[in-house]
Amino acid sequence: MKKKLISLMMLMSAMSMNAAVGVDRIEPSNWYVGMKDASLQLMVHGKDVRSADVEVSYPGVRIDSIARLDSPNYLLVYLNLKGAKAGEMTLCFKQGKQTKKVKYLLKDRDMAGDKRMGFSNADVLYMLMPDRFANGNPHNDAFKTMRDKTCDRTAPSLRHGGDMEGIRQHLNYFKDLGVTALWFTPLLENDGPNDGAHSTYHGYATTNYYRVDPRFGTNEEYKRLVDEAHSKGLKVVMDMIFNHCGIDHPWVADMPSKDWFNTPEWLAPENQTAAHQKKLGTIDGAAKVNDKYLQTSYKLTPVLDPYASQVDLKETVDGWFVPTMPDLNQRNPHVMRYLIQNSEWWIETVGIDGIRMDTYPYADRDGMALWMKTLNNEYPNFNTVGETWVTEPAYTAAWQKDSKLSEKNSYLKTVMDFAFFDRINQAKNEETDGWWQGFNRIYNALCYDYLYRDPHHVMAFIENHDTDRFLGNGRDTMALKQALALLLTIDRIPQLYYGTEVLMNGTKEVTDGNVRRDFPGGFPGDEHNAFTQQGRTKEENQMFNWISRLLHWRQGNELITKGKQTQFIPQDGVYVVARTLPGRAVLTIVNGTSHQRKMHTQRYQEVLQGAKQANNILTRRTIDLTKDITLAPRATMVLEINAQQ
Repeated sequence: MKKKLISLMMLMSAMSMNAAVGVDRIEPSNWYVGMKDASLQLMVHGKDVRSADVEVSYPGVRIDSIARLDSPNYLLVYLNLKGAKAGEMTLCFKQGKQTKKVKYLLKDRDMAGDKRMGFSNADVLYMLMPDRFANGNPHNDAFKTMRDKTCDRTAPSLRHGGDMEGIRQHLNYFKDLGVTALWFTPLLENDGPNDGAHSTYHGYATTNYYRVDPRFGTNEEYKRLVDEAHSKGLKVVMDMIFNHCGIDHPWVADMPSKDWFNTPEWLAPENQTAAHQKKLGTIDGAAKVNDKYLQTSYKLTPVLDPYASQVDLKETVDGWFVPTMPDLNQRNPHVMRYLIQNSEWWIETVGIDGIRMDTYPYADRDGMALWMKTLNNEYPNFNTVGETWVTEPAYTAAWQKDSKLSEKNSYLKTVMDFAFFDRINQAKNEETDGWWQGFNRIYNALCYDYLYRDPHHVMAFIENHDTDRFLGNGRDTMALKQALALLLTIDRIPQLYYGTEVLMNGTKEVTDGNVRRDFPGGFPGDEHNAFTQQGRTKEENQMFNWISRLLHWRQGNELITKGKQTQFIPQDGVYVVARTLPGRAVLTIVNGTSHQRKMHTQRYQEVLQGAKQANNILTRRTIDLTKDITLAPRATMVLEINAQQ
C-alpha cells in the first residue's frame, strides 16, 4: 500500500511537472520603445505561473529581475528595453519539461514624450459623465456576460446607456459652446453587480485597468474619439483612480501578494463568522462588513497636519473609501509600478492630453509623488490635476509641485480649487456687505494666491458630479452668470459641468443621481433636445448663448493666459477683478446685492489705463468710463478695454 501511495505521488508530481504552462494574461498587453525609462514590468497571470522560468531573446531586451509573489498565479517580469526596436518579441515560459511561448508586441511611439502638450489656463474643461450624456449605440447598453445586466433610465443610480459614441456624435456641440477640453469620468471597465438601486455607472470601481467598459465602447473607439476630438481642436482628459479599485477586480479574489491592498483582513474567510459581522454607515449608505474592516475617515488633513496622530493618518490613507472599493497599497513598489505604467500606456495608446486623479490625498503620498515625478520626466509638457478636497487654500497649495509649504514635493502640477467652489456657493445666497459676506468670500480666498507656487496651474469650478448643482433645485441665472463670469476670467484653469449651459439643476439630498441626470436629447426617445438651438427652450438658449459668447471670447485671449490679476475689495456691494496687459484690460464686475448699485470708475483708474470707454462682451454694448456705472441688482459685466484706441 505504501509503495502504491509513493508511486501515485510520483506520478502526480510528474504530471504537474509536465502540465501545460499557464499564461492567460499579460499586462500591459503591449509596450512602446524609446521611453526615457527603459524598464518594463510585465504582470503575468496564469494557473501556477509563479514557478515558471522566463527567457527572452530579442535585440536590446534583457530580463532585469523576476518577482514571485504570494499568489501562485502571478509572476512579475521586469524587462530592460534600452536599445530595443519596435517588433514582436517572444517570451518563453518554462515549467519542468513544458514550455509556452508568448508573442509580445513592442511598438513605436506616435511622438516623443516632450511633444505631448497638456491642458493649461488657456483651456476650459467640460466635465461629463459618459453614462448620462448621450447614447450613440443602443446595442452596447447591456451585456449578458457582465455582472450588471441592467440599463434602466427610470432609476437614478442605475446605468442609463450613455457611451463614447454618443460623445463622439456631439463633438460639434462642444465646439459651438466654446469649451476646449473634455474630461470624462472614468471609462474603464466596472464589472460589478447592481443591488437593484445602485450600480457602478459612475466608473470609479475599476475591474480592468487596460480595458474600456464595453458599455461605453472599446479601446479602439476611445482612440477614435480622442483623434476626432483633436481634429476639432478639443483636448481629452482621462479620469484615473489609483487609491482604490472595484471589489470585483480579479486581484481581490486572488491577491497577488498579502500587501497588495491596505487592511484587507476583513475579507479573510476566518473573519466571515456571525461573531465578526456588523453594519457600517458609509458615504454611500449602510454596508455589511466585520470588525476587521477599516473605514477611511474622509478627513484629509492628517496627511499634511504636522501634529497628526498615527491612528488618524492610518484611517485616512489605509482605510477603504467604501467596502466595495478595495484600498490599493501604493507603498508596495510592484503596485506602484503597475499603476505608473498604466497611465503611461493610456497616454501612448490613446493620446490623452491630461489626467485627472481621483481622491489624490487618500493614496500614499510618496507613491503618488513617484508617479508624478516619473510622468513629468517622460512628458514634461503634460498636465495632471489632483482632487484635493479641502476648502482651505493653504492645504491645496501645499499639494502643488515645488510648494514651499510642504516638506515633501508632490510633483503634482495642478490642484483643484475647492476654496473657490466653497466660497462661491456661499456667496450666491448672501448680500455682499462691508466685511465677510457675499463676494468678500471670493476676495478673501484669492488674496491667498501667494501660497501657490503657480496660480496658473489651479483648476477652479463651481460644481461637479460630487456636489449639488450650482442652480440647486432652482434656476437663478443671475447668480449663475456672476459665478461663471468670475470663473472664466480669473487666473485659473476653469472646469464646467455638463448641462449647466442649458440650466440643468438638481441636488444630492435624495441621491447623487439627481445631479447626474441625462443630458436632454442625448437618448433615444427624448422629446426635449438641448443639443440644438431649435430644441432648446428660450431660457436655455439665452443661457447657452451667454456662456458661449464668453467662452469664445476667452479662446486665445492673452489677457486670460498672461494678464496680471488685480482685485478690489468689494465696495458698496460691488466686486471687481481685472486682468491687465500694457494697453489692454478686462474687468469682471459683479453687483453682489439685490439692490441697484453704482461702480465709481474713478476708483479703478489703475486698471482702466486712461481708457474712456469699454466694450461689454456679454452684450456687445459700449460703456462710457468717464462717469459712474449704474449696476442693476445682481448685475454682471465683463468689460474689455483697449486703452490705445
